Amino acid sequence: MSVLSDEQRQRIMAYLPRYPRKQAVTLPALHIVQDEQRCVSHEAIREIADLLDLSPAEVNDTMTFYGFFRGEQNPLGKIRLWVCRSLPCMLRGGDELLETLCDKLHIRPGGTTADGKISLEFAECIGACEGAPCVLVDDEHRMNVTPDNVDALLAELRS
Repeated sequence: MSVLSDEQRQRIMAYLPRYPRKQAVTLPALHIVQDEQRCVSHEAIREIADLLDLSPAEVNDTMTFYGFFRGEQNPLGKIRLWVCRSLPCMLRGGDELLETLCDKLHIRPGGTTADGKISLEFAECIGACEGAPCVLVDDEHRMNVTPDNVDALLAELRS
């Protein structure tokens, strides 16, 4: 039985005309699978490899090269919360923000809350230095997040 839906397969195949070689579609394919399934399983790796005429090892090499992707042993929560660790964010309290989030969520970076709702990550830069310290909630920037307003952010994310 296939772990990729027909819709996921179609979305992956739609990338093929955009690139000169099928191998170049590996990253978009991994993103499609992870975004919907919250991880990339071994079976998904095999199916992506079949679609792109690659070996599963080639897809796995790409997946494990980037820290962004999660395997089935460590799936993402429903929400991925990135804390920026760039110099501007650190100078404006980013370290304290990360510690506060770790304490309130009872997890360390790379972990997921016990209810599976929030995965906490850190990023070297999320490109919003003007709003330091900042976080990324899935794909949405949140600026000027401080330990003082973390409770409001977490309440919003949990609702």
